[in-house]
Amino acid sequence: MIRVLIAEDQTIIRQGLRRLLEAQPDLQIVGEAENGQQAIEQVAQYLPDLVLMDIRMPIMDGLTATQILCDQFPSVKVLILTTFDDEQYIEKLMQMGTVGYLLKDTPSEELAQAIRSAHRGYTQLGPGLFQKLFPKQATTSPIVKSGLVQDNRLVEDLTPREREVLSLIAMGSSNREIAEMLCISEKTVKNHVSNILSRLNLRDRTQAAVFAHSFPASTQE
Repeated sequence: MIRVLIAEDQTIIRQGLRRLLEAQPDLQIVGEAENGQQAIEQVAQYLPDLVLMDIRMPIMDGLTATQILCDQFPSVKVLILTTFDDEQYIEKLMQMGTVGYLLKDTPSEELAQAIRSAHRGYTQLGPGLFQKLFPKQATTSPIVKSGLVQDNRLVEDLTPREREVLSLIAMGSSNREIAEMLCISEKTVKNHVSNILSRLNLRDRTQAAVFAHSFPASTQE
């Protein structure tokens, strides 16, 4: 059983999240907080496995609360759930030690799966957020490296999700790890990998990794 605490200032959203998550047999909501200060107090009291944390809240916002929780309760995972997809928020919170950053339009089943994956230690990022964290991985220029000649127009043909998958391949992630991080199935990852190899005229994942790493930083500004 994964013990979850919800930190969300809007009562309707907080109660809705509780109903949706409690419908999952392996998730237990141990507390609800209306602001960051309450979240810290309840974490100290209940020691949940994971805190589902909003950013904009009164009295103490999610940024401050997350920093305190990551410093004082390192065993408690913090998963951000917000409406704001600003890259400064994402980068700052991920640097603090959160296990992921999701948007509130995440479907309930995907949210439940993200909580399970985060509990197991996999980083969770909502669709499109990877590019905000690593914009240089999502932009390209013509290159010649390791015998591979590529045109940036080929990469422009990739979907945002395929670019995320390509970036994760470059980081050495397996299909299973990519599936966990992006909250999709391994079969879907395999389909994305096949599409990437086909569109970029690459033979295998190794060439894909080389391709993704071969963009000179000076040409990506």
